[in-house]
Amino acid sequence: MEVFSVKELTRYIKSLIEKDVLLANVWVKGEISNFKAAVSGHFYFTLKDDFSCLKVVMFRSRSRLVPFRPENGMAVTVRGYVSVFERDGIYQLYAEEIEPDGTGALFLAFEQLKERLQQEGLFDPKHKKPLPLLPRRIGIVTSPQGAAIRDMLEIIRRRWNGREIILVPVQVQGEAAPPAVARGIQLLNRLGGVDLIIVGRGGGSIEELWAFNTEIVARSIFSSKIPVISAVGHETDFTISDFVADARAATPSAAAEMAVPDKREMERYIQTLRTRLARALEKRLGDDRRRLRACLESRVFVRPADVLCGARQQLLDFLYRRLSQAVRGIVEREEGRLAVLAGRLQALSPLATLARGYSICTTPDGKRVINDSGSVEAGERLSVRLHRGQLSCIVEERI
Repeated sequence: MEVFSVKELTRYIKSLIEKDVLLANVWVKGEISNFKAAVSGHFYFTLKDDFSCLKVVMFRSRSRLVPFRPENGMAVTVRGYVSVFERDGIYQLYAEEIEPDGTGALFLAFEQLKERLQQEGLFDPKHKKPLPLLPRRIGIVTSPQGAAIRDMLEIIRRRWNGREIILVPVQVQGEAAPPAVARGIQLLNRLGGVDLIIVGRGGGSIEELWAFNTEIVARSIFSSKIPVISAVGHETDFTISDFVADARAATPSAAAEMAVPDKREMERYIQTLRTRLARALEKRLGDDRRRLRACLESRVFVRPADVLCGARQQLLDFLYRRLSQAVRGIVEREEGRLAVLAGRLQALSPLATLARGYSICTTPDGKRVINDSGSVEAGERLSVRLHRGQLSCIVEERI
């Protein structure tokens, strides 16, 4: 009969447990009790349900990544591996991830992170960057599938076509989503030339939107040198990203409208300014004419010999010249301001770009802009818009 020492038996049991494939990576759901955060940064707690208890250890290297503060009574799901603590001869779960389980726990984690980031000043309005009036290059960090990206692209093209869109395709839900979204924001900042970033996704449950309630995404938005619009879910959905971002849009479609002004509305606004300027000039000139006419019809001008001597006549001539020069100066200044406004309008026009030798290549029906040779085939007919006129071309070869 073989006799084991306590140590030998414990190690044998440990080896059996560690060889079990299921126990090497297992998810366990339960309620936290006896929670303790050690000075070392390790977490120690018990995971329990109505029938059993399981001791859990989470080392500092993993606990520092937990986006919320575990509390006694909180329902959680824990991922880790099972092994034996040889000194006490007990098996326990060595945790690598902790997620809130259930809506109540998620809201608690949300409020904890929100309060902590608010105390750090990440929501302070003084950190908010103004959005550009008319961004030329817009970066969008979202899923390449779904209605959200389609709606944003359609609205941007409809409001002011010609904007360059850089899509960074990422997962927007699941375990891989938070680091993917954070990397997307960082990539656009490194790329250079991007004027505005939209981060978001369509609607969903709190679990599906959770990536935008994580610390890694919040800090990436806060660290962005480029203004960020957060557009997550529906109008009633609020996420941590909304509080950190420079602007919050109720939906992805609203973000597209916020990002790009309506060209027709802008043109009407500029035309209104031109009309107001012309009326102001006309009123100013009319007032000056009336004052001048009143002066000319006064007794001094009607019968100058009765009042003035030669020196006074010269003074009046000088004043008349000064008045005429002043009126002309006013007219010239206002005309200059009008020319500047007209120049700004011209600079915003896509036709100005075409005049510098560029062209726009589209499908014959004009519904799709061609910006990638890989999107057309040899023999396909294309329409090329020039500064003056259009060309109908057939693709002979892709280079």
